[in-house]
Amino acid sequence: MSEQKPSTPTWQGQRQAPTRLVLLRHGQTALSVERRYSGRGNPELTDLGRTQAAAAGKRLGVDTSISAIVSSPLARARATAQAVADVNGLDVEVVDGLTETDFGQWEGLTFLEAAARDPQLHREWLGDVTLPPPGGESFAAVADRIGGVKQSLLERFPGQTVLVVSHVTPIKTLLRDALRAGTEVLYSIHLDLASVSVVEFYPDGGSVVKLVNDTSHL
Repeated sequence: MSEQKPSTPTWQGQRQAPTRLVLLRHGQTALSVERRYSGRGNPELTDLGRTQAAAAGKRLGVDTSISAIVSSPLARARATAQAVADVNGLDVEVVDGLTETDFGQWEGLTFLEAAARDPQLHREWLGDVTLPPPGGESFAAVADRIGGVKQSLLERFPGQTVLVVSHVTPIKTLLRDALRAGTEVLYSIHLDLASVSVVEFYPDGGSVVKLVNDTSHL
């Protein structure tokens, strides 16, 4: 699909149509019920999670502007993406770079359990994106791979809308990128399960956040 050029520039001066990323967080899992760190572990959706995914499918599946669906390889994201695909008939493309942060030895622990296990590291980790959990991945490393995913999507789908089904950290990273904000914003954005956010990136520079954490479909 070719890019469409607006007849007048945007408020930021762009004249080329943006690539629009609709960011969908996966539905509920058993780990999210108990607010446990859930990274590379692969829990399935709960019954409520499947209901949330179906609600997202009902909302986004009728959006005819969506040209493609890409998903994290983890089961909870793939099942959520498939709920949309079941409505709009598109295939789900798995993109490994959209996977959640690797929380290493904190996987499956609650906030308090991780803080008790590694008190100093956990305290420092909360304010330093370059620090990884023990045996895990830093938020800075996540940002690097998400930046590569974003660039690939912009090159492959210029001027189009792409549904991106992923997890808290990758979605927050894309929102931060679109806001052109500092790393502290990662700790200030809340994303509910099965929430929808929308960002737009322009090929001639600039970006816009259109929506954050919308759950009106639930």
